[in-house]
Amino acid sequence: MNRLAFPWLALGIGSLLLVVLLGAGARDPAAAHTLPLLTLLILSEFGFFLTAIGAILGGNALLRQQAGPGLILATLGCAGLALGFLFVGISLWPSG
Repeated sequence: MNRLAFPWLALGIGSLLLVVLLGAGARDPAAAHTLPLLTLLILSEFGFFLTAIGAILGGNALLRQQAGPGLILATLGCAGLALGFLFVGISLWPSG
């Protein structure tokens, strides 16, 4: 796979995971969830690592100036989703 395509793939999968998390009730940690808590935490952690790697690979390509405006958008989207997954995971944690 081309390294320049991974940020787009990570952005797409990360967006889908975030929709699943928010649809399962991860927005309100005190409410009843449609998925078990451990499943929500694993989805959040996987989404964080996936999008963080996408942001890092996109940032490296930007530093080597192998990118266009599309890769800049994908890199920023991955960075934003990584932060979103981080905050959702922390809020889901029982003592968070």
